[in-house]
Amino acid sequence: MQQAIQKQQRTMFRTPVINTVLRLLSLMILKLCGWKTEGALPPGLKKCVLIAAPHTSNWDLPFTLFVAFALRLDIYWMGKESIFRPPFRGLMMWLGGIPVQRSAAGNMVAASAEAIRHADELILVVAPEGTRSKALYWKTGFYHIAHSAGVPVAMAYLDYGRKTGGLGPVLYTTGDIEKDMAEIKAFYKGMRGKRDLFHAD
Repeated sequence: MQQAIQKQQRTMFRTPVINTVLRLLSLMILKLCGWKTEGALPPGLKKCVLIAAPHTSNWDLPFTLFVAFALRLDIYWMGKESIFRPPFRGLMMWLGGIPVQRSAAGNMVAASAEAIRHADELILVVAPEGTRSKALYWKTGFYHIAHSAGVPVAMAYLDYGRKTGGLGPVLYTTGDIEKDMAEIKAFYKGMRGKRDLFHAD
């Protein structure tokens, strides 16, 4: 994980011209689709785990990227190996994607936390539902990554009901996972995924 991120940091969209073009293009696409963005990370926050929810559709990834570009966020995200097949592998990785094999998923929490600890700047996007299918319960990997790395959880969202994407509160984990998860889920309550299959009860 750490080596993959370091390799991508040398090739990602950090030049001012490309960054500006991607932002303007994303803003234009969002506007044409009737979407708006809101929120921002706290000033000076360079490392965090960014929740991506609700997650119910393949459309969530491009819209997440559009919102991230519009808000000038330099994000990394993990995806199953199958979506990184040629000829799109290079593009997906350039956009911050990190291919993950499901067989290695058990080691991803420790590897992700270590990568964050060793990075000067790193915003790692994790979908707590972990699947596009109906998810009654959230997976807590994102929480353990943040807590182990000593970084906050930033609550990002795509609310298809309001056609709004953006950033909500930032939560510093306490170690009391039940209490912290209740606070996180309370923020997402009522938000609608594209397939309207989101549950935060």
